[in-house]
Amino acid sequence: MKRRWPKIKHFMQHPDEVQKRMFTKLVELAKNTEWGKKYHYKDIRRFEQFQERVPISSYEDLYPYIERMLKGEQNVLWSSKINWFAKSSGTTNARSKFIPVSRETLQKCHFRGGRDMLSLVVVNKPDTRFFRGKGLSVGGSLSPNPHWQGTYYGDVSAVIMHHMPRWAQYLRAPSLETALMPNWEEKIEAMAAEAIPLNITSALGVPTWTIVLFKRILEITGAKHIKEVWPDFEIFVHGAVAFQPYRELFDSLAPGISYMETYNASEGFFGLQDDLSRDDMLLMLDYDMFYEFIPLSEVDKEHPQTLTLDQVELDKNYAIIISNSSGLWRYKIGDTVKFTSLSPFRVKITGRTKHFINAFGEEVIIENAETAITAACNATGAVLNNFTAGPIYLGSQSKGGHEWIIEFAENPSSMDTFSTVLDQTLREVNSDYDAKRHLDMALIKPVVHNVPEGTFYEWLKQRGKIGGQIKVPRLANSRVYLDEILNLVNSRF
Repeated sequence: MKRRWPKIKHFMQHPDEVQKRMFTKLVELAKNTEWGKKYHYKDIRRFEQFQERVPISSYEDLYPYIERMLKGEQNVLWSSKINWFAKSSGTTNARSKFIPVSRETLQKCHFRGGRDMLSLVVVNKPDTRFFRGKGLSVGGSLSPNPHWQGTYYGDVSAVIMHHMPRWAQYLRAPSLETALMPNWEEKIEAMAAEAIPLNITSALGVPTWTIVLFKRILEITGAKHIKEVWPDFEIFVHGAVAFQPYRELFDSLAPGISYMETYNASEGFFGLQDDLSRDDMLLMLDYDMFYEFIPLSEVDKEHPQTLTLDQVELDKNYAIIISNSSGLWRYKIGDTVKFTSLSPFRVKITGRTKHFINAFGEEVIIENAETAITAACNATGAVLNNFTAGPIYLGSQSKGGHEWIIEFAENPSSMDTFSTVLDQTLREVNSDYDAKRHLDMALIKPVVHNVPEGTFYEWLKQRGKIGGQIKVPRLANSRVYLDEILNLVNSRF
């Protein structure tokens, strides 16, 4: 693991060189694909040519090509054979997405990311107990592709687990059979039963579902916290959703452990928390991935300006554009980030390009919401389970506002104080929101619902969205999620 550290330091110190190498490699390997011939990759020598010829693509733009790949066609977007697809959770719309996963992406991106995660644990914790036991992986499931025999799709975590080398399988728990079970409720029970007798030293997963598993283990064992079950448990590696709102709950479930954030998605592995004393992530630059960034002000333009790493600035929000070794070309992954360091390049995830509230020009992004809800929890002693928020539309006799549905593990000391701090913090971190809130002219104080524990689980279950990679949409610019959840609460609780 330590041998990898000098290579990580190399791309930290020479980012432009490494990214140019990634760009040249990707274009060269794809020049004889259908896509490469369409855009004359064989003649591309400079990024500016690539930028001029190749359009920025959404999933909808690439889907006609991906659909053909799902039906068995090869050499369409990428040169090597593609038999695996990562099925996204579809949190921004009802339709699932199927992201092609090549062997190069598995080896040079996802697996390299996993190995680098272990390397950085060793670098940060030289006396680590990580390898004394097993890592508990909370993952998803796989299904045969009905369109073409011999191909499969599933959560990216499940695709990765299925292909893990033997040494990595040895380090993890539960068994692969249990980890890939399709029924999530049965899987929680099976995972708990398998894991309790083992020496678990770490866990890897989405915070929300890891909490469900840990709570079930404590119910079965009668232990007060996870360290009573596994004394050597020392680190939780998390991703997919912001961790800060869950930090206090994790501290009570597993006191004294360390945390490491990863930036891993269906489209690839992008970042790792290289320094556990910081709250940002190192952008990983040698993962068969070439990066571009769109300033947030340009996102909705037909032909937005894109920047390379040498052009980005600190503390500005950018939408990420990637080109990778699975044939995603100038692809909008939907995330927004800001750079917290330019030497080396470190980022924080600030939200989604489609997950925001902007019904009144307030442009509230996920980072704003998570900062505000964390402040409100801290001020009232509340512990969060889950939340979502959306707009209250202007009516003929009413003003507009925001409506929050929040499920607490521990209720706030005062809901009125919670709502006030939430509102005040949003005003502090978002000047557009503050302007709309001035004298209640455009927006009234947020309406906050404290819903019973289990509400979000039941809602996801009704939508057929139970799984290790499924996330509650934090913000929406419509009332679809709000109305569904409130109707559930009124009918079930």
